[in-house]
Amino acid sequence: MSVLSDKVVDMKLVHGSPGSSPQREVEQRSEFTQFSTRYEAETRSIWCWMHPEPRPCLNTHLMDELFQFQLQLTSTYANQDTGTVWPFRHLILASKIPCIYNLGGDLELFKHYILSDDEEGLRDYAYKAINLVVRNINNLDLPITTIALVQGQALGGGFETALSCDIVIAERSSQLGFPEILFNLFPGMGAYHLLARRIGASLAERIIMSGQTYGAGELYDMGVIDILAEDGEGVLAAKEYMKSHNQSHKTTRSMKRIRQIVHPITQESLYTIVDIWVDAAMDLREKDITKLDRLLQLQKATKCSKDIRESHAGLATRQGEWRKIMNVDFPLTTHLGENVPYNRRKNEGRRGSKITSREKL
Repeated sequence: MSVLSDKVVDMKLVHGSPGSSPQREVEQRSEFTQFSTRYEAETRSIWCWMHPEPRPCLNTHLMDELFQFQLQLTSTYANQDTGTVWPFRHLILASKIPCIYNLGGDLELFKHYILSDDEEGLRDYAYKAINLVVRNINNLDLPITTIALVQGQALGGGFETALSCDIVIAERSSQLGFPEILFNLFPGMGAYHLLARRIGASLAERIIMSGQTYGAGELYDMGVIDILAEDGEGVLAAKEYMKSHNQSHKTTRSMKRIRQIVHPITQESLYTIVDIWVDAAMDLREKDITKLDRLLQLQKATKCSKDIRESHAGLATRQGEWRKIMNVDFPLTTHLGENVPYNRRKNEGRRGSKITSREKL
């Protein structure tokens, strides 16, 4: 089997004006700190397990790393050789944090930008979120299916991120919603587009304007969620979906293209809505900021019960990867472009054995 080029680089987008062509620059490869990944050969999938710090929200560090990750996947897989050891059909966005998928925008940063009258700082944050959503909507310009696995709370921008995927899978106890109306704002990073495309404009507006947090079962009945899984069975449901749809992968991709033709979501329209959102945010009054601050405190203090934590324990355990692929030729390149010069399974150092120079070659 052939492998990818030994040259490993990371790419990042230098943000320009809306609609402008992105400039790409090569930079030294670095480890991601806000999420971890794994490749699963059985389902031909790459799992992305988010664990943003210090709060489980869409902070700028997480968004920058996710965008870098998206570009890296596009670059790696768009240029791979036929017969590579890394067939790739699915990308799953999940969370390693028990009971929380993502709690949305960085409210502390929002508050800082608003109080300091930094309109451009807030706009730059929002544009980063749009760039992330758009690449999800366009499947990273690759023939893949994107899947959101929601286990726990998905609010605001976290809910929007899930909706930007082709398939949304949620466990029954999950709670999803857009609380922005509670502090006199609205979700501005794609919520209206993404909901309206799934369930129609009228119901989309009702969900957004309610400020309500909905149970996964209720959203499944509405048609917002594609697959409803029992608690603790979300990963299994995702794997079963991928296995059952591997044979119809091309049809699924064709339907996605038809959806985009019938209900197009463009980067330009999303940027326009962001501009409206920024104007509204900079117009918030003191009482609105007080309500925002209350939600920020909840964002900082969100916890889940012990039984739910236990039901999610171990779901992010690293598995699959190249170690499960038989008859691999070394050196090889992993799903993220990491160069593996020799078979790591032969490293028995902890048991007293050593790798010889011949084995490393």
